[in-house]
Amino acid sequence: MLNYVKARILSLATSLLLSSMIIFILLEAVPGDAASFMLGINATEATINALREELGLEKNIVIRYLDWTTGMMSGNFGVSYTYRVPVQELILERLQVSLPLTIYSIFLSVLIAFPAGILAAQFYGKKTDYSIMALSQVGISIPNFWFAIILVLIFSINLRWFSAGGFSGWDSGLGSGLKSLTLPAISLALPQASILSRVIRASLLNTLKEDYIRTARAKGLTLRQAIQNHALRNALIPILTILGLQFSFLLAGAIIIENVFFLPGLGRLIFQGIMQRDLIVVESVIMLLVFSVIIINFLIDIMYLIIDPRLRR
Repeated sequence: MLNYVKARILSLATSLLLSSMIIFILLEAVPGDAASFMLGINATEATINALREELGLEKNIVIRYLDWTTGMMSGNFGVSYTYRVPVQELILERLQVSLPLTIYSIFLSVLIAFPAGILAAQFYGKKTDYSIMALSQVGISIPNFWFAIILVLIFSINLRWFSAGGFSGWDSGLGSGLKSLTLPAISLALPQASILSRVIRASLLNTLKEDYIRTARAKGLTLRQAIQNHALRNALIPILTILGLQFSFLLAGAIIIENVFFLPGLGRLIFQGIMQRDLIVVESVIMLLVFSVIIINFLIDIMYLIIDPRLRR
């Protein structure tokens, strides 16, 4: 098991190195110039060159890559071209919205998906199963931004239970902050819960065909007891995989929902950085998201070993 963990850590480091190279090269290849964009079309060549030198854009591409990567390893992500503040400050500020939103969405998704998936497996081939699968198909089919607009129309405009957008901040209290994130979290959780419930159902149905489940049933356990005591834990491997992917997707892919609800999260920060040609911000945020995806996958791999002792061999 220790050798496996060491191998995964080496793989993690290699993945981070290759990802940083790819991200840097791809963004450097994008046409346009940050200094020209910041100064406008009426700026003189001398002014543009002076700003390029101030921003460090005149350096060799290899030197700029090394400066960027070594800075990130020491916690220094550089200074934003547009906001003129350290990038790490921008990221930490936006993470206060994106990370709680992701955790809230995953919590709601699990809260919906696990009972639905277990019920569908328990009543396989019956009306309950068909109903849950039909609802999950609807949840997958509905675009989350359209669902978000419907939620705003119902709960913000008509019922006035929630604000239509914006984030009140954590300074106003935990309840107020969570209330601001409730509609966006529901919008993100619906399709994820639909996918997860189908995975839980399929994984449980495969596990229920195993010999040890038939033995447990023969000893007098009901189907529900067999699922809770034996099948569910052994069905968790594919479920954990999907949960890890969903967490990464929600952290990085909530840009549309953040724009619908005017949330100052990482998604909007990337969008603004691209529009303003603020490459140092875009590179750093994308690299942070890649790091989070790799770390989550690493933790999921370790959880495999904890859940299923057979994999330790």
